[in-house]
Amino acid sequence: MLYHLLYPLHVDYSIFNVFKYITFRTIYASVTALVIALVFGPWFIERLRRLSLKERISSYTPGHMDKAGTPTMGGLFIIFAVATATLMWVDLSNRYVWLCMLILFTYGALGFIDDYLKVVKGNMLGLSGKIRLVIEFVAAGFVGYVLTTIPGFDTTIVIPFFKNVHPDLGIFFIPFVMLVIVGAANAVNLTDGLDGLAIGPSIAVAATYLIFAYLSGNFKIASYLQIPFISGVGELSIFLGALAGAGLGFLWYNSYPAQVFMGDVGSLSLGGMLGAVAVMTKQEILLVLVGGIFVMEVLSVILQVGFFKFTKGRRIFRMAPIHHHYELKGWPEPKIIVRFWIISILLALVAISTLKLR
Repeated sequence: MLYHLLYPLHVDYSIFNVFKYITFRTIYASVTALVIALVFGPWFIERLRRLSLKERISSYTPGHMDKAGTPTMGGLFIIFAVATATLMWVDLSNRYVWLCMLILFTYGALGFIDDYLKVVKGNMLGLSGKIRLVIEFVAAGFVGYVLTTIPGFDTTIVIPFFKNVHPDLGIFFIPFVMLVIVGAANAVNLTDGLDGLAIGPSIAVAATYLIFAYLSGNFKIASYLQIPFISGVGELSIFLGALAGAGLGFLWYNSYPAQVFMGDVGSLSLGGMLGAVAVMTKQEILLVLVGGIFVMEVLSVILQVGFFKFTKGRRIFRMAPIHHHYELKGWPEPKIIVRFWIISILLALVAISTLKLR
């Protein structure tokens, strides 16, 4: 909005020329989202408390009964901060941004319904898993289809560490997009089990893809680094900057001991957005590396369930997802969280290094 209102004034006032630069708008989108989350956070939390939108803790979760009653669905103010900051600073004609907004609101709505059924209606199972997955896949499939209609956007993917390996998925591109977006959404959802555990790595992933989006959207830099140039995808830097800023603002209130939980409305929308951005920047495979914490959480559940069924009752971990395994080993919650953050930052740095290690 500000881009369209103020940039045209650069003809008469050169100071407004700064609105042309993605870097400038990314910085202020981040600051805007951060300020919104910090300023409105207490009001949102109080409203959640008054509406009795409070977390119900299952007896299955180890040592968390003292968290019962903490306001949940805090993902609503993440979505609000991201959307507001993005719309203020982005070029509103950019199709990639609107596709990300579609995922943000669709997955956010699914998470909201799921949270509502659990918190208000007392249905601990929430929204039917089959219905949720169908809607997730349909939304992701629509994004994949639209991407194939954008001139200059092809169906190839990039393999990290290999500069000349770009397999073309052809008709399998849309199913691949669906798998990436839905997989990312549910991986973040599984990770959201401790105070700040999901939002920390999400910020690291968003910051990493912010760099890739900016570089991929610049023809000269993309050519130099031998990564795909994707016209217009640089605007996603602003979206990702807003996501990182909103995440930091939310973390202010979600850090241990949490004053608010994000709920499924936050985790599903966050994961879906990160998956969508990975597809649009053609760095889908890289998501496995930079989002290694999320992958580890998912694999721990798959391995635990598979091994339990195969051995008829035996377990690999004391409990899955894996962060609960470390809880049962006696690790304090803050130690688990910070160590997972450290791993996430290291993985982000390795992911960025792939720009030169080709």
